[in-house]
Amino acid sequence: MGLCVAKPLTDGEDSDHHFEFAGGKVSLITTKESWDQKLEEAKRDGKIVVANFSATWCGPCKMIAPLFSELSEKHPSLMFLLIDVDELTEFSTSWDIKATPTFFFLRDGQQVDKLVGANKPELEKKITAIVDSLSRFQK
Repeated sequence: MGLCVAKPLTDGEDSDHHFEFAGGKVSLITTKESWDQKLEEAKRDGKIVVANFSATWCGPCKMIAPLFSELSEKHPSLMFLLIDVDELTEFSTSWDIKATPTFFFLRDGQQVDKLVGANKPELEKKITAIVDSLSRFQK
């Protein structure tokens, strides 16, 4: 289950690779304001947020990105957000991100679960459990 803990020392890498990460119904968060806006929207719509703290240079992040995108299409009852830890360094630090990818599951802005690393089966399992709990709650 891969994860990245430090940025490699390579030059010439820019952060224009978001298209690889933010496909499907994944919203790319580029400011604290857009984060607050999306959380407010999720709260209003009764959606659970799945926040992916990721990095464009992280191999495991690239590996799990297509699944994250696919899950966003498959589960419209959830809100999928992508945060580039290098673009929003201070914000990511406030969430105590020690490795990428780190996934937070939030209800009404509060953490209900967390997954560190690119563990595809575990990510699918957690999302399925959340969707199941939502469907039971809405009945």
